[in-house]
Parts: sequence; structure tokens; C-alpha cells
Amino acid sequence: MANINDYLKWRGDIKFSKDYPFNEIDSMILARFSYLLFSKIKMKRVETIQDIALKMQDFPDNEFLYNGDKELITNLGTSLRFKDLKVTDYVENNNKDREEQFGAITIHLSLKELYISYLGTDMSIFGWKEDFNMGFMDTVPCQIAGREYLHKISLKYPSKRIRIGGHSKGGNVAIFAAITSPKRIQTKIIKVYNYDGPGFSKIIIDKYENPNILKKVETYIPQDSIIGRVLNHKEKTTIVYSLEKGILEHDIFSWQVFKDDVIKLEENTKASEAIDKTLTNWIETTTDMQRKIFIDVIFDLIYSTNASTFLEFASDLKNNIPKILKKYGEISKEDKQVLTSMIIKLIKSNLGVRKNEGIKMILDIKDEYMNKLKRVKERV
Repeated sequence: MANINDYLKWRGDIKFSKDYPFNEIDSMILARFSYLLFSKIKMKRVETIQDIALKMQDFPDNEFLYNGDKELITNLGTSLRFKDLKVTDYVENNNKDREEQFGAITIHLSLKELYISYLGTDMSIFGWKEDFNMGFMDTVPCQIAGREYLHKISLKYPSKRIRIGGHSKGGNVAIFAAITSPKRIQTKIIKVYNYDGPGFSKIIIDKYENPNILKKVETYIPQDSIIGRVLNHKEKTTIVYSLEKGILEHDIFSWQVFKDDVIKLEENTKASEAIDKTLTNWIETTTDMQRKIFIDVIFDLIYSTNASTFLEFASDLKNNIPKILKKYGEISKEDKQVLTSMIIKLIKSNLGVRKNEGIKMILDIKDEYMNKLKRVKERV
């Protein structure tokens, strides 16, 4: 079995050409590229990937967000296919007060093409809060920032066509930037790649549903996808085989590749389908305001620990749990009622889905039995 790092070892010595053009695995690599430690190095106006790899070579593995990131930049820095590509326009804007976590970088594939890579969710608590805000807001700050970045890059490099990609929230930002941009920019877009990023509210889907741009968008999700199935999708979806299980499949380094493409599956697992139906039912049976209060209360409890990242939060649970309990005691009676009712609705949605799946399974067994009985009678 192999992932994107294995691909770099196999095919990294082959430069982009007509015989070996840009492919889906190249896009996965560049979508992950924006997660690397750019905020910890001094970026020049124009860098090569090899330059960046040299600057990051002394960082220990545990400073990178995912296992595999250090190996990725090391492999990229020695790869004939990638090392000489120019990198420009790195930005990272994090604002806790606005609950905005945004990052992007541009990789120049040739004189005629470039790739915009949008950063997904980091470990900051307010970055995750922005993700959850999608549950009750039609747009969040990182999406607007992503569209503005696309417009800036389009104007700065007017002769270049554009590929756009991102993993997790970065994939959501990539789609939003593309579908909400004016036609003059959409015509320059070659393709949009979303790797297990969430969808959108029905309002956004209905407002920007344009077949001309949607046909350029493709979402890739693992078989047990959770994050990538949240909210609504209209674009083409490809299911990718992951070696992990459940939420751990969100790790793009667990996705399996063969030659120059991902290993595809026909359908998601029953567990993924059940989670998708549960969340859909929960959203459809609650109001935006209820979801806002629910999410705000949950994160207010987490914020009360003064941890800035989930790593900090998890590393000191002994002290953080009492802080959360103290904060919970200060919450208003009305907010506690909303919190309780939303949890109950979520549980009921899950039970309802499981009940319906059980009924469906019984009916399928019954149909199969009746068909077999019919075939036996026909033989007699």
C-alpha cells in the first residue's frame, strides 16, 4: 500500500511534461503543502520548494501538524518534479476575536498555470470554532478571505490559468472561492479539488449553483468520511480508500494511491452513511439560533481553560475539567436548557437512523427470502 510520500519516491524524478502531466496525486500533495511550517520560517517574495525544504529541514517531526508532513517537505525538496517550482504569496491570518483562521499559498506549476493551496484547520481552538460556525452561518470569515485571495492572485498573474485545492476546511474554502467569484475568474479556473472538506448551507448551494463552475469541482472523501459529509454538496464526489478507520481517515497520509491516481471505492461505509443521516436530521430539526447557542456554549466552556490549542487543552485535563465545570455552573438556565435539548435531539436523530436502518435490513432480508421461495416454487 502507498500514500503521497511513496508517490514522490516513485515518480518524483519525472518532471511535468505532456507525457506525464499534472495529476490527482500532485494535487493532493499541493493541497497538503499549505499545512507546512511557513509561519516559522522567513519567507521571501519568491521561493523555490527546495529553498523551503532546506529552511524546514531542522524542525523536529513533532512540530509539524500531521505525521508525514516532515517527510513530505523533505521528499519535495529533493524531487525533480517539484523542487524547482516557484512559491509566492504566502498569507496566514488568524484572529480570535473574529474567529477567523485562514492561510493560503501559491505554487507556480509553469508559465501558464498556478495552484492555490488553502490551509485547513490547525490546532487552534478558535480555528475549530470557525469550522463549527458553519453549522449556523451561511459564510464564515475564512471563506471570504479565500475569495479575496483568489481575486488578488487572478489579478496579479493575469496570463495564468488556475487550479485550486485544499484539505479539510481548506477544501471548503477552495470551493467557496470558486463558486462565488465572477465569471471572468471562473473561466480561468481549470479545476477545484476538495479533500474531505465540509459542504455548505442550502442557501449558499441554491444561490451559487452554476453548472459551468460545478463541473470543475471534485470532492474526495475516505470511506468512513465524517467531516467531508457535513452539510450539502452538489459537486462530483470520489471515494478514496484509507488505511485508517472512522475520524482518523481524515488524515490524508492514510489515503492510498496507485501510480498517478487514488485508489477508488464504489461507496461509503454504512457507518459513514449513518453519521451523515444523523447530522442531517439534527440540522433539519433544529434552528440556526439553537445551533449557535449550542456551539457557543460548548466553546465558551473550552475557552474557560485559557488553552489556545487542543493540544494544550488535552495535556492538562486534570486542571481543565474543574475549570469547565465551574464555567458550566455560571451558564444561564436558558442556555443550559438549549444545550440539553440539542444533545437530546442529536441522540434521537441517531436512534432514529439506527431504527430505520434496522427496519430496512429486516425488509431486505424478507425480500431476499421471498425471492428465494419464489424461485424454489418455480422449479417445482
